Amino acid sequence: MRVDAFDFDLPSERIALRPARPRDAARMLVVEGGAISDRGVRDLPSLLRAGDCLVFNDTRVIPAQLDGRRGAAKIGATLHKRIDLRRWQAFVRNAKRLRVGETVDFGSGVAALAEDRLADGSFVLAFVGDEPVELLLERAGTMPLPPYIAGKRPTDADDRRDYQTMFAKEDGAVAAPTAALHFTPELLAALAAAGVKSETLTLHVGAGTFLPVKADDTDDHVMHAEWGRIDASTAERLNAVRAAGGRVIPVGTTSLRLLESAAGDDGVIAPFAGDTAIFITPGYRFKAIDGLMTNFHLPKSTLFMLVSALMGLDVMQAAYAHAIAHDYRFYSYGDASLLLP
Repeated sequence: MRVDAFDFDLPSERIALRPARPRDAARMLVVEGGAISDRGVRDLPSLLRAGDCLVFNDTRVIPAQLDGRRGAAKIGATLHKRIDLRRWQAFVRNAKRLRVGETVDFGSGVAALAEDRLADGSFVLAFVGDEPVELLLERAGTMPLPPYIAGKRPTDADDRRDYQTMFAKEDGAVAAPTAALHFTPELLAALAAAGVKSETLTLHVGAGTFLPVKADDTDDHVMHAEWGRIDASTAERLNAVRAAGGRVIPVGTTSLRLLESAAGDDGVIAPFAGDTAIFITPGYRFKAIDGLMTNFHLPKSTLFMLVSALMGLDVMQAAYAHAIAHDYRFYSYGDASLLLP
């Protein structure tokens, strides 16, 4: 499909620069079939059925944004995907000033060698020394806020808390699974009281989620791989939910993409551990999920293509037009949508 088909006009004032407080006070646009209604995240227990299951991503965002120097040149790096204990694939700003074999000084005693340059223009950075890379990032890194937020205000101490979900425990993401930012212990308790189950999986979200689609046709776009895991017991419980007539509803596109990567053509979710580069566009046949809770996405992004595949492009264009007209807050710190085909 033409990428232009997924474009829409979004006023800049609709982009949320801070999250709702408390988190579950955010608004939520419910799209069920072709019907649209204005609700709130706290309405979720009454919108789902007993026996349904929400699936959360328990990845934890690391301070993966680094700014440093190679000689007199300023070099920025956003870590994307871990290769091993000391090496990361990274997208580099001012990359023309960095060559393979040169070292970038990120300050605070943190440095990395540009070990290789990959076909997509990213670098393999090998961190110098013996200290765990996690400790180095805590010293020198900042939270990797999306460009549409970071371009309007500096990252601050609040973002260390705000850009992390209540489920975060597995270090490795460089972007938050932002739909789950809306959840609080109180909301989770209310869902459990209504008979709604919850499960977790792990997908380490990479910096590729921030990259624009540069191709003119969706067939020409290449997704960056991300690492994920669903253990055997989780897969078994999720299959039991659907077998009993419940719905599996991922919270966030990251959870959805991993579930679909793990499912066979028969809809059965298998244990999974490895990379996925699944790219979901209209025409895709969903196998493992029955709905989606997600935030509002960028025009012409792979994520808007995904929700259009789930609900229909015309439906999502109408839903987003409604959201813009009714002052919903967009993107990572914005409001939510509940999509039920």
